[in-house]
Amino acid sequence: MADIYLFLFIFLIGWYFWYLRKVAEMARAHAGRYCKQQGLQFMSIARRTARPAFSKRKGFHIVSCFEFEFSGDGESSVQGLLYLNGLKLDKVDLPAFRIQ
Repeated sequence: MADIYLFLFIFLIGWYFWYLRKVAEMARAHAGRYCKQQGLQFMSIARRTARPAFSKRKGFHIVSCFEFEFSGDGESSVQGLLYLNGLKLDKVDLPAFRIQ
């Protein structure tokens, strides 16, 4: 019986890391699309936080925050925040930045 619990535990850890990779790929796609729509140059993205959450409306989901770098003028770089609920974009926070 202990083998089943061990197998389940290992499976859940593997699923969690696999799902986090999927979330990271979606965050990169969302950031690239957002930068393209706003006329910004997308540079890089990194995960800041990821935590499991549960709500009555959405059920079990992963809440993630990503930090991404972009440029508005082609010379300087600025960092913005991208928030995801599961695989869906929740909001984007950008500081003031220079444009061409």
